[in-house]
Amino acid sequence: MATAAEETGNRPTTRHNVVWVREALQRAIELEHATLPVYTAAMLSLEVQNYTSYNSVRSVLMEEMVHMSIAANMLAAIGGRPRIRDLAPAYPARGLPGGVEPDLHLGLTQLSKAQLRNFMRLESPYFLLPEEYRRESYPTIGRLYAEIRDAVVENAAELRAAVNGGHVANQVGDNIGFTTIVPASGVDPVDQLLAGIDEILEQGEGASAGSLHTGADYQHEESHYAKFAELYYGRTFRAPQPPLALTKDSEAVWFQGDRIDWPAVVNTLAVPADGYEALLSEDKDGVAVAEELTVFDQVYTEMLQHLDELWNGSSDPMTQWATFGEAVEKMSKLRVTSCFTFMRREVPADLVADLPRIYPTEYGHLRAYTDLDRPVFYGPRFRNLAAPRP
Repeated sequence: MATAAEETGNRPTTRHNVVWVREALQRAIELEHATLPVYTAAMLSLEVQNYTSYNSVRSVLMEEMVHMSIAANMLAAIGGRPRIRDLAPAYPARGLPGGVEPDLHLGLTQLSKAQLRNFMRLESPYFLLPEEYRRESYPTIGRLYAEIRDAVVENAAELRAAVNGGHVANQVGDNIGFTTIVPASGVDPVDQLLAGIDEILEQGEGASAGSLHTGADYQHEESHYAKFAELYYGRTFRAPQPPLALTKDSEAVWFQGDRIDWPAVVNTLAVPADGYEALLSEDKDGVAVAEELTVFDQVYTEMLQHLDELWNGSSDPMTQWATFGEAVEKMSKLRVTSCFTFMRREVPADLVADLPRIYPTEYGHLRAYTDLDRPVFYGPRFRNLAAPRP
C-alpha cells in the first residue's frame, strides 16, 4: 500500500544533514502547535459540546496533540531539545510555520463554512490540491514531513548512533499511545523514526493515493481532511455508486451519506491581530473582559510550560506523570475559562457597527468570519504570556 509520504508529488531532491533534521523537527512541532488554537477556538464556539460536529473537531484536535508529541519525541531522541514554552504563533496569519502552505489563511474564529474551507486546505492531501498551490515549496504538511523522512533515510547511520548512544532525552507517552523512540534490542531506531512520520502523515491525509482513510493500524478511521469535509458538506463520507475517481472536482459526490445538521454556534468575533485591545479600550465592560481573557491566556501559558517540562525536565516517571496531569488539567480548564466567561460577553452593538473605524485594515477579515447582523461575542485569543510580544 502506498503511504501518504508518497502522495507529495515530484518534490525536489535536496540532501540535508542531521542539523537540518533537528531544525525541521522543531519546525514540525511549531507547525502542529499552530493548528491547536485554531481548532480549539472553533470547537469551543459550539453551544452543545457532545454532538457530531464537536466530536469531529475534537478528534482532529486530539490527534494534532499526538502529532506534536511524536515530533517532540523524535527531536528529543536524536539529541535535540523541543522548545515549547516559548511558542507564540500570531493570528491571523498566512501559512503555517516553516513556510508550509503560504496561501493558507489562519485565524482564530468560530466554526463556519469559511473556516472549514481553511481547515480542509490545511489538511489537504496532495492529490486533492488545486494546481495553483502545487508550485509552493511546501504546498502541504505532508511535503515537509516527506522531506524530513528523506533526510532521516539519508542520515540513517548518524541518527541511529545518536539514538543508541545512550543520551536519549525524555520520551513521552509510550503507555498512552504516543510513538516513542528508545534503544531496544533488535529494534532499529531509524524504523521507529520513520514510523512516527508515517503515523502523522496517514492520520492527516489518508493511507494511500485516492484515499481519505487510514489503514488497518488506525482502524480505517477517516483522515482529518475527510472529517472536516463531512462537516463542510453536511453529509457523511460514502463512496459513490457507480464508482467514481476521487478528485477535487468530484469530491462533493463522495460526501452524500447521512445528514449532519449544522450545529448551534456562538457568534464570536474573529480575533484581530491586537487580540481585541482596540475594541476593549472602547467597551464599557472592557476591563472585566480583558481580565477574563487574561485568565484564559494564563492557563494556556501554563499548559505550554508544563508540556515543555515533560521533554526538558525530570525523567523520573512519577514526576513526569504529575507534569502530564498538570498539562491535561490546563487543557480542560481552557473550556471553563472561556465558555462561561468572556464568550458570554456580548460586544456592544454600537461597537460592532463601528468596527470599520476600529479595525479599518482588518474589517474584511472580521466580517468574513463573523455574522455582524447577529449578537456578537468575544472569543479566545491564545496569548502566550511568557513569550516576548512582537
